[in-house]
Amino acid sequence: MHPSITIERAESAVKRQMMSLDDPGFCLECGGEADGCEPDASGIECEACGAQAVEGASNVFFMLA
Repeated sequence: MHPSITIERAESAVKRQMMSLDDPGFCLECGGEADGCEPDASGIECEACGAQAVEGASNVFFMLA
């Protein structure tokens, strides 16, 4: 997991997901934030780096917790 992905960052994304129409996720390779991810998305292609490493915000939060 990329070191820029912290528990605080993941928690913020999960809260945004619950209180808005945002569907954030994170690329585990480059640390970039992705939009349009289901909470349990796994192995989606990152638009920034091309790696098949985007996970939904909820998945990332549980990985870090």
